Amino acid sequence: MRTPRPTLRLRLTLFNAVLLVGSLAVFVLLAWLLVTDALRPADQLVPGTTVVLADGRELDAAAWQDGVVEQASRELLVKALVALLAISVVGVVGAYAVVGRALRPLQQVTSTARRLGEQTLDQRIGYSGTGDEVAELAATFDDMLDRLSASFEAQKRFVANASHELRTPLAVMRTEIDVTMADDTADLAEYKRMATVVRDASERANGLFDALLVLASSEAQSGRRLVRKVPRDLAEGVCAALSAVQAETRRLKLDVRTALDPAVVVGDPSLLDRLAGNLIENAVRYNHLHGRLWVRTGSHGSHVVYLLVGNTGFEVDQADVPGLFEPFRRGGRERTGARGSGLGLSIVRAVADAHGGTVSAVAQPGGGLEVTLMLPAADTPLPVAASPVRRN
Repeated sequence: MRTPRPTLRLRLTLFNAVLLVGSLAVFVLLAWLLVTDALRPADQLVPGTTVVLADGRELDAAAWQDGVVEQASRELLVKALVALLAISVVGVVGAYAVVGRALRPLQQVTSTARRLGEQTLDQRIGYSGTGDEVAELAATFDDMLDRLSASFEAQKRFVANASHELRTPLAVMRTEIDVTMADDTADLAEYKRMATVVRDASERANGLFDALLVLASSEAQSGRRLVRKVPRDLAEGVCAALSAVQAETRRLKLDVRTALDPAVVVGDPSLLDRLAGNLIENAVRYNHLHGRLWVRTGSHGSHVVYLLVGNTGFEVDQADVPGLFEPFRRGGRERTGARGSGLGLSIVRAVADAHGGTVSAVAQPGGGLEVTLMLPAADTPLPVAASPVRRN
């Protein structure tokens, strides 16, 4: 069983009382020493000197001095102890009240934290006192609640959007199967058409599952040590991603230009390759016929490397650009048919965060987007990757 401990208010009050009583005791001691030292004028007289009191008595000066010092010391001690007791009582009571008032926001923090739940994240302390440490703590707690509330809302939207995205291909598959099975006149061609639709819908669902797994893995490693940390040149991932979309770039007759200088980082190779792949896939998916695609990698000094991917396309409002990095947000209109899962840039941001980097995007005049990724450079560079310049 845990032994009860005094409250913070009581401990602060007792600490204040000890300081107050100790200071007063030292003051009384100094006053007593000063008085006893000052009341010795007879020490300067000739031995045997006598003094005549007002009542006519004649006393030895030394004896008279000892009596005066003793009486003054007694009165000083009695009055000082009474004053010490009175001041101590007033000081302790006052300290208890002041400390209680100062700690009131902490009680509000505690009561608010006890009431908090998923449905009560809108509650705040709202402390409006002076700008002291307690006010700073209350404000920090309110800021934390704001972040928690925003995180919960984002999670709710993510779950709702993910459910909707998964429900769509499943509904398509079920509808196609039910309609075809209910048609008694359906022939082999109709069943082949149904199988094609079901396959496309299952591929869409499988792609969404894969994207969700990558996003979850990236966000889980954000702010922590990466599971894998090996040198990787971003230029190599760009070359692999460009090869994967080569058929689509040829179909759209895109003008692809690359300038791939070494951009070596330390991290998870699969996540870094997925990052480059998502950027290039988006640049192709949201492009148009006879459009342009440009990719550059390199370094800024010896500590930062970059990956820049830009594309032409339909116009994107710069005010809408930050929202493109949120899950299931798609900018502009459909470019090349399938619009993807809406997780591409979300994965890019999560991977960048996991590797201690940043990602930003700028809407291009006339349409399109240019995304710039900045990552910490590796200490040991790798061999230069091939950096072709292609024109389709």
